Formats: sequence, C-alpha cells, structure tokens
Amino acid sequence: MPKEQPATVDPLPLTGERTVPGIVRENYWFRRHEAAYLDLAHHCADAVVLEAGCGEGYGADLLARGGAKQVIGLDYDQLTAAHVARAYPAIGTVRGNLAALPVRDGAVDVVANLQVIEHLWDQEGFLAECHRVLRPGGVLIVTTPNRITFSPGRDTPLNPFHTRELAGDELGGLLRDAGFAVEFLGGLGHGPRLKELDERFGGSFIDAQLAVAVSGAEWPEELLAAVASVGAADFEISDVDVDASLDLVAVARA
Repeated sequence: MPKEQPATVDPLPLTGERTVPGIVRENYWFRRHEAAYLDLAHHCADAVVLEAGCGEGYGADLLARGGAKQVIGLDYDQLTAAHVARAYPAIGTVRGNLAALPVRDGAVDVVANLQVIEHLWDQEGFLAECHRVLRPGGVLIVTTPNRITFSPGRDTPLNPFHTRELAGDELGGLLRDAGFAVEFLGGLGHGPRLKELDERFGGSFIDAQLAVAVSGAEWPEELLAAVASVGAADFEISDVDVDASLDLVAVARA
C-alpha cells in the first residue's frame, strides 16, 4: 500500500479528474487503480521508469518502493507536480507536456501510463513520444477505461475529463501503429467478492456508487461500509473476454 503522506502535506482536491488516496467514498476507484499498479510493478524492477501522467503520485511511489531503480513522475498540472514533490520525495518530479516528453531519446527502461491516455487529444503522438524515450526493448505499460463498458452505447465519453476512450482492439492497434510489439492485452474486472457486492447492490456496485455521487445525497451506511472494505486484491486481470472488462491493461515492447 502507498505510504501515508507527511502530516504537513495537504491532499490534492478531489475534482473528478483523478482519484486520490485516503477518501472513503473514493476507495473503490483508488483500489481499482492500485490493483493495476501492483500487478504491473514487476515490469519496473531495477528499471529507470517514467510515469507519464503521474497524477497524485501514489502510483509512482508504489513503483519506486516495488523495486524500480529510479522513478520520474511527470505531470502537466503545476499544483499536482508540486504536491508529488512534497508528498513523495523519493520521486523525481517534473512538470511537462505529455505531447512532447522532456526526456532524451532512449533514456528510460519503462514508461508507465495508467489511466491517462483517455485524457489526451493526440494519443498517436503521445505513443510516438513513448517509443522515442524508451531504450530499444523497453516496456510501455498502459491502463485505460474500456470504452465498451465505461461509456456504453455512446460516441462521446461519459466522463467530461476524457477526450477519447478506447476498446481493446483500438488500443492494440494504436500501440502497433506506434511501433510497439504488444506482449499482453487484457482487462481488469471484478473478482468474486466484488461480484457479490454487484449482486447485493442491485446488479452493479459501480452504479450504486455513481447514483449517490450524482444525486449529492448522503451515502447510505451500508454502501459506504462496502466501499471502504474494497482492497486491490478484489480485482482480477485477465486476457479472457477483454471486451467485458472494466479497464484495459496492455504491456508493449519498443
């Protein structure tokens, strides 16, 4: 688990653009993201890692403590980059634009891009930049909401902070077009315990949370307790039935 932040570091505001640790009603989304970091961290062992779009910084910190040689956290937002530098001093924090990564050619072993590519207008250009900064044989790890299940039946994303969501075949195509060899393309979904919570809350644990969040009503005690109980181990990553997954997970090699 990510370490507790120093008492002097204020948490980032919860805007809906990113998830942050330590907020009970946000715990499901935080653990869902954490599960992917934990599953993919072994790719970063003894590596120089660039997290392109590090957000709050908990993921970069997890990768650093998981055995990476060095982790550079890059984010465009000034407030966010300053927060990461204060809260996670082991992370080398850089403010910069993902459209033109401020890293020399072939300088890093791994680029991590978790729950970010859906926010970008020029996804093809970003992936070309990832290929440029990776050493030959370097690894790109990507997670992103699965368009088919995240914004079902829509041409535009439900989340106002997303510009373009992808299905599994679309993500794979973008990676290959950028010159990557796709070694794994799968998806993250609910494990047995979360499937039980789906049944308990009318067929969808996610929809039950979103209904309360959208309405602005007080969280029912039972729902809030269930959200607080979620852990990273409650999610599973598999390459079976990728179209039905909640988030896409890809590992590609330059």
